[in-house]
Amino acid sequence: MVAFFNAEHSRHDEHRIVAALRGDGALAVSQVAEHDGYVVGHAAASPVGLSDGSPGWYGLGPISVGPGHQRRGIGTRLVEAVLDALRERGAAGCVVLGEPAFYARFGFRHEPGLILPGVPPAYFQALAFGDRLLPLAEVEYHPAFATGG
Repeated sequence: MVAFFNAEHSRHDEHRIVAALRGDGALAVSQVAEHDGYVVGHAAASPVGLSDGSPGWYGLGPISVGPGHQRRGIGTRLVEAVLDALRERGAAGCVVLGEPAFYARFGFRHEPGLILPGVPPAYFQALAFGDRLLPLAEVEYHPAFATGG
């Protein structure tokens, strides 16, 4: 996908991840942004497993906005739409692997009790919805994230 063409953190397989999630029925939320009839952005969420068995947790991502449309608030609106959709479905919370400064604006923060093995802890963040307590657990994403779809 062109949105990740110059991204150092990307394996350039985000579109395959979304396709695999969709194919497995694991794409819980999918939001698109359009401009002049073209899709210029997309954000997804899929269920994640927690080692303590806590239900109702989701992972945010992949999120993409085409280079010509970045820095216009599209990504922010997409993330807000996904989080609203998760709240509406009664989700317990959401996790994200990404830039702490960007995701803090939505309420995400590093939680030492939630661990995604093999990633820098500061970049793995969580947001519990409502008055729910954050679990102490390891998080596991859908296999599409490990294999790139």
